[in-house]
Amino acid sequence: MSSPTPPQPPTLAAATAMFIEVLVVGIGTLTAGTLLLIALIGPDTTEKAAPAANSSLVAGAALAAAYALGVLTDRAAGAAFMPIDRRLRTAAFSTEASYARARLRLAEIPSLAAQADYARSRTRICRGWALNTAGLTLTSGLALLRYPFDNRPLVISAITALGLLIAYGFYRSWHTLTATSYSKLAEQTALPSPSPTLPNQALAQPQPGIGTSGTPN
Repeated sequence: MSSPTPPQPPTLAAATAMFIEVLVVGIGTLTAGTLLLIALIGPDTTEKAAPAANSSLVAGAALAAAYALGVLTDRAAGAAFMPIDRRLRTAAFSTEASYARARLRLAEIPSLAAQADYARSRTRICRGWALNTAGLTLTSGLALLRYPFDNRPLVISAITALGLLIAYGFYRSWHTLTATSYSKLAEQTALPSPSPTLPNQALAQPQPGIGTSGTPN
C-alpha cells in the first residue's frame, strides 16, 4: 500500500491574500492619481467625463490599474523604508546570516510562519498607505484649488493637516509592527530545540551490581 500524500501548502489562499493586500494599497494610489487628473483637466472636463466612469469596462480597467499601481507602490514604499527597516532588523539580529537562519527555522513551524506572514502583510499595508495618504493629501489640495468655494484656504489647510497626521499614524504603525515582528522572530527562533530522548532510557542503563545478562555478578 502506498503511503498517503502529504498535504499541500495553501498556495491558493496565500496568493489570494497577496492579491487583496496589493489591491488595498493600489486603490489608494489610483484614487490619488484620479485626483491629480481632476486637478489637471479642471472641473468642466471632469463633469463631461463623469458619465463614462459608470461603465463596467471602466470599472474593470480601474481594478486592473489598481492592482498594477499597488505593486509599484509596494516596491516604492519598500525602497523608501528600507534604511529604517534595516536598522530595526539590526537591533534584533546582529548579522544578515543570523536573520536568514531565523527565517529558515521559522519556516519549520507552520503556526508561527502563518502568524509571521500575517504580520508582514499588515506592515506592508501600513507602509504602502503611509505613501498613499501623503499622495492623497497633496492631490486633494491640488484638486480643490480648481474649484472655487467659500473658505477654501481653511478647508485645504485642514485637509493637509489631517492627511499628514494620518500618514504619520500609518508610519508609526509600520514602525511598531516591524520592530515587534523582528523581536518576536528573534525570541521564537532562539529557543533551543528539545533533545530527543529514548523511551525507557533509565531502564536501559545497567544497574550497579547487575551484569549485562540481568543476573547478579
